[in-house]
Amino acid sequence: MFQPLPNFGRRRALLGAAAAFVSFGLLLWWLLPLDEDSPGGRVTFSTGVKSGVYERYGELLEQALARDLPKLSVTLRSSEGSQENLQRVATGEADFTVAAADAVKAYQQAGKPGAARLRGCARLYDDYVQLVVPRSSDVHSVKDLRNKRVAIGQTGSGVRLIANRVLEAAGLDADKDVEPRSIGINTMPKALESGKIDAFFWSGGLPTTAVKELSERFEIRFVELGDLVDELHRLGGVSRYYRASVMPADAYPEAQHGTAVSTLAVANLLVTTDRTDPQLTEGLTRTVIDSRDRIGREVHAAQLVDLRTALYTDPLELHEGARRYYRSVKP
Repeated sequence: MFQPLPNFGRRRALLGAAAAFVSFGLLLWWLLPLDEDSPGGRVTFSTGVKSGVYERYGELLEQALARDLPKLSVTLRSSEGSQENLQRVATGEADFTVAAADAVKAYQQAGKPGAARLRGCARLYDDYVQLVVPRSSDVHSVKDLRNKRVAIGQTGSGVRLIANRVLEAAGLDADKDVEPRSIGINTMPKALESGKIDAFFWSGGLPTTAVKELSERFEIRFVELGDLVDELHRLGGVSRYYRASVMPADAYPEAQHGTAVSTLAVANLLVTTDRTDPQLTEGLTRTVIDSRDRIGREVHAAQLVDLRTALYTDPLELHEGARRYYRSVKP
């Protein structure tokens, strides 16, 4: 006949069942993480010109965000570059963007709409200033651009800002001493190849696809710019964000033939505003850092994103959400 369990036996059985239930629940939590707290909604990311690094970086980041923040819908918008990107984010047309530090400072100094609301999420990779001429050109310094047809970037681009500053440092006026052409990287290469311009300025990550493809079908050369850094710093203002750097010899093999190029570099920043939700910003910043190697396989410049320096977003104050992320990963 069935014998009922004594009280202590029932208690032991119940405790054992409860422990098993808790263990099973913890196992499910570990294997099947819930995402109730995952940030959601819709955001717009302003990128850059077609065939530029900003555009491709934005596309790859969107893919990474789809994995990490599945409730978040991301819309990419192409742009003319840093200056237009900042205007969009500052005025609420976009939520996140990439912009060069010099363009950020220029936006702040001009007191443009929403400038005080801009915040940084991460220092990303450097843009390298590239002055491209045909290999047979007689232009060997910026001063040699006098009276030449020079593409200096579109009105809302970061390269336009840099080109004007570089010309000024060399003693040239962009409106008087050269024949400026307001075109972007999507049309600069063909214009140079067809002889419609004599040179073009570009500022972007290495390598920039449009420049690389041009070098593979047309003989080009890069004019060295590194000797202008002291004069640029004397100009003050946004020019202090430029520093002397070296374009590695293998950036554009067909053009450089194993020779490094002395040039200028400026940091790119991931930008948002103080309106953006801290939890969302924390999650997006985490994805930017965690996806560095994955994105870097296609956008080589992204491999330079470094957790140790990413929080230095001068001239922007760090967003609270980004600050939370960096605190969470601090050793």
